Parts: sequence; C-alpha cells; structure tokens
Amino acid sequence: MGSLLVKNINYLATNDEQFGDLKDASIYVEDNIIKQIGKTKDLNITADMVIDGRNYLVTPGFVNTHHHFYQTMTRAVPGAQDEKLFDWLVRLYPIWGEMDSEAVYNSTLVAMAEMILSGCTTSSDHLYLFPNGSLLDDQIAAAQEIGMRFHAVRGSMSLGRSQGGLPPDHVVQTEDVILKDCQRVIEKFHDSSPFSMLRIVLAPCSPFSVTRDLLVESARLARTYDNVFLHTHVAETEDEETFCMQKVGLRPARYMEDVGWSGNDVWWAHCVWVSPDEIKMMAESGTGVAHCPSSNMRLGSGIAPIREMLDAKVKVGIAVDGSASNDSSHVITEARMAMLLQRVKKGADALTIRETLKLATSGGASVLGRGDVIGQLSVGKAADFIGVPLDQLGVAGGAIHDPLAALFLCTIPKVDLSVINGRIIVKDGELQTIDLPKVLEKHNQIAAKIVGRHPVPERFKLV
Repeated sequence: MGSLLVKNINYLATNDEQFGDLKDASIYVEDNIIKQIGKTKDLNITADMVIDGRNYLVTPGFVNTHHHFYQTMTRAVPGAQDEKLFDWLVRLYPIWGEMDSEAVYNSTLVAMAEMILSGCTTSSDHLYLFPNGSLLDDQIAAAQEIGMRFHAVRGSMSLGRSQGGLPPDHVVQTEDVILKDCQRVIEKFHDSSPFSMLRIVLAPCSPFSVTRDLLVESARLARTYDNVFLHTHVAETEDEETFCMQKVGLRPARYMEDVGWSGNDVWWAHCVWVSPDEIKMMAESGTGVAHCPSSNMRLGSGIAPIREMLDAKVKVGIAVDGSASNDSSHVITEARMAMLLQRVKKGADALTIRETLKLATSGGASVLGRGDVIGQLSVGKAADFIGVPLDQLGVAGGAIHDPLAALFLCTIPKVDLSVINGRIIVKDGELQTIDLPKVLEKHNQIAAKIVGRHPVPERFKLV
C-alpha cells in the first residue's frame, strides 16, 4: 500500500487523550498503520500519496455494532411501516425467505456503501436466515470487494412457528446444520490477528427464535477458537420480556446470563428493557451493548438507558440496525440520534458531543473486541479514518466554532475521504472500489422481484 500523508488538516479529533484535538495537523501512514500524528509544522515528511486536508474535519472511522444488511431489500415496505416488532417480523419473514445468494451479495454492497459514505469503516452484520442456498460467504465476498473492515455474524434460527417460535418453519434450520456451518465459516474465514479485516461471530438470533440448546452449543463452539465473539438480540421490547417469562421464567438479560451468554466476548443488541441490577451485571461481566436508537424509535420499542449504562461502565457502541427497521444505514445520523434521544429524557447534557464521538468510535471498537487497533487515531493503530469537508452549507457558521460539534448538531455533512486499513476507499466523495450506480440498479431489480411475490395485505394498501 505504501505511505500516505494527510496534511494541513483543519481539525483533527483523535479521540486519544495523548493527542486530543489538533488544528492544522497531519497524519502519516505506512501501509495500514499510523506512524506519526502532530502539527503540520512539526512533521516534515514525504509520502507516496499526499492529500491536502486543509478543509477537513478528520475523525477515527465510525464503528457499527449491529445491522442486517439484507434488509436494504425491504425498506419502507407497506405492511411493515407502522408495526411493532413482532407484527413487523410476521409481515417480512416470508419476503426475506425469497432471498438467494445474489440478493445477499447485492444488499451487502448497498448497505456497506451507505455506511462507508456516512463515516463507517468497521461494521458487524447479523445474517440469521439463509434461504435458497445463500451463505455467509456471499456477504464476505461483498465486504472484500468494497474494502470494509468486517465482523461477519453467522446468525441462526432453529425455533419455527410449529415449535412455538415466531419465524415460519421454512426459514429456520436444524441445529446440526447450523453448528456445522458455524464451524465451517470460522475455519474458512476467521482471522484473529490484531489488524484483521475479517472476523467471524456466532449469533443465534433471539430468545424467541432459537432453543436453549443452540445458545449453549453456539457459545461452546465459539469459545474453542480465538476471538470468536457471541452476539444476539436481547431485551428489545416488552413483548420479548413477556415471551421469555412465559417460556423460561426469566427476563431476557437474566436468561442470557443463565445460558452463559455474558462476558467480555459477548455483546447484545438493543437492551431497551433492562433493569438497574441487570445493567450492573452487564458491567461486571464485560458484556457489551449495540445501541440502536433509530430502530428503537421506528418500531416504538422504547429508549435504552444508555446514560445509566455508561455511568456503570458498560461497553456501548452505536448501531444502525437493519435497514427495514431504521430505514437508514447512515452512521453519522445514528450517532446524532443516540445523543438526542438520551437528552429527551435526561436533559441537554445527558450525552455530550465528545461522548457521542466515543460512542461511535472507541465504544464500538471495545464492544467488538477491537479497542487495541481501531476507534482512536494514535501511533501504532490502524489507519481507519474519515475526512468531512467543512465548507458545506449545512455546517456554515457551526464549523468555524467547533467542527466536531457541527458534525453532530448541524445538517449531516457527507464524507469526502475514507481510509480503511491504510487504503483510500472514498476520495472526493466517491467510492473507489465499486461501480455504485450499477450496484444500485441490480439491487432495486432484486428488491422489486422478491417483494412483488408477497402482495400487500388489503388493510395496508396505499390509497
């Protein structure tokens, strides 16, 4: 990859206490590692490629801790626009059952493109159904093509409707099939090295779609390997709490603890309906949280107690969640929503600008077990960073006072530069690795086809 110098940076927010925020700064990268950071006047360096950052706010790349990429195919689908989680799932499960490898691959490219262009450099994705021959391999191929740092989450559903679960039987798999494929993708793809661009995660979908045995066996399997983490949905809605109490006699968080699903190698999505005692347990065990503010608002699930979690030292990162429950994959917007939503209930200082940056960067890195390499801009860490131009209409006025605050308080600006693992993925606001218009055309063709096979129920038809 050679060397890269981004010089004359207007405002550099490193999220590192050693460097803090710097004006007129430079970053020097060799291959995929940051070698020097400092004031431009102090760094007399040449490089294979030089970028003038005099108009940029530069921050660490954002980290997205929970998503369902395939759901870009079912954004804004009639019949799922105004529903709570369980009814929303009932409408969409049959449509998702139409997916194949081509759909999974294209939806991954679209979701990753939207995230990269909005500041994300590392993302996880929770793919938990594999109809019509689709595989986790399809997502991994797309991630490698576009150039994103990726935690590929091999999800699963084993508890169909005939067995008391929520999903229809034709989109679940047997536990033997699930565990065999989990082992296959770990051994084929997982890279536990510090600067890894690809790690595998195991993730039975939720308490209402898998059995206790699958949770236990998935954890056992993951923990026989190095840095294979565990992930699932926990305490997203009141309905889930009722379901768990009826089925296992425990609240969702306590059920996860009971089956060995807490610890430094585990993170849960949502955690809206958790008690103070459960927050304490999460902090003490090292269990992380993927906070999905837009999805929680969209589905009316509630407001997660993020301020309380942060005060208790729980690891928390932001997440855009699935593109059919958000319906956006815009990561800067998600950080802004996280900040504003905490302020709704707890006041204007409930989540500060600098805390919001940490939530979107080092917080997510910690949740994914990558805090040693990403989430901060400092010497020796991965060259994952973004540049946002400060001469746009939406930040006029604000950017001259505090560029970082303008990022989260003003109209969301575009990302002009994205460097991932030392490689320039976005330059001058354009993706360098894929033909985006061509990808979008194919994506929309597939989306129209699979949704068209499941007509809108009469009560949802548009007038």
